[in-house]
Amino acid sequence: MDAVEVARPSRTALSVALRRAAHQIYDAQPLVFDDPVAVQILGSHADQLQRTPGRNPEYKPRPHSIGLRAFLVARSRYAEDRLDEAVARGVSQYVLLGAGLDTFAHRNAYPQLRVFEVDHPATQQWKRELLCESGLPCPAQLTYAPVDFERQSLADQLVAAGFDCAAPSFFAWLGVVPYLTREAFRSTIGFIAAQPSDSGVVFDYSQPRTVLAPNEQLARDSLAARVQLAGEDFRSFFTPEEIAAELSKFHAIEDLGLAEINARYFTGRTDALRLHGSAGRFVSAWR
Repeated sequence: MDAVEVARPSRTALSVALRRAAHQIYDAQPLVFDDPVAVQILGSHADQLQRTPGRNPEYKPRPHSIGLRAFLVARSRYAEDRLDEAVARGVSQYVLLGAGLDTFAHRNAYPQLRVFEVDHPATQQWKRELLCESGLPCPAQLTYAPVDFERQSLADQLVAAGFDCAAPSFFAWLGVVPYLTREAFRSTIGFIAAQPSDSGVVFDYSQPRTVLAPNEQLARDSLAARVQLAGEDFRSFFTPEEIAAELSKFHAIEDLGLAEINARYFTGRTDALRLHGSAGRFVSAWR
């Protein structure tokens, strides 16, 4: 569901996947997000995991780069922690909105859980080509639901793929909200809010530049310039108060910021892996 150029896969999806894979290689044990498929799914792109063109093993990445990797792996861990809770509630469908190169379906420990990956057709085709290249089979519980959001309805495409609107479902919406217009955000949240009781959602969002410290504003500007070059502009930012208002049809809302995420996932680590900025936040909410 990332904003992508026509007929081209999402470039930010590759960047995210590379950082999740780098976590498996470079960060200290215990890993925040243990993903044995993260490197394999990259196929030939795994060569980019070398830290410098000269492949210098002594190279130490910048704190901002480490902080971004920390955010991404904690985000995936948080989503799957909440998924465990959803399965305990009886959820039988897991929908990844803007799935990119997510690997959960290849690690799914719940035989009863059906997984739907929703993304732009070009990104999904690219992912399937990588799976063939890397020798990863398509899991039986996985269904691809390609959606061109400029021309197709999320609800229609999910139903066409076999999604059961009468069954409780859990939605992971990671790395997507900042790229959406407010109208597109509200349309998707409205669809999720219409799902049966015990359904839930997890997503991340970014706070407006105006509420960030000066050093974080500079980091935001740098990141925004890079994603703009990839053709995937940032469009929407929210404060926690605005997100709470947008989720008025949900309950048990949890909204985590810098301090809470570091305390939950990075306390006591022997390496430098931790968040360094307050721009990004995680949210989960239930019907």
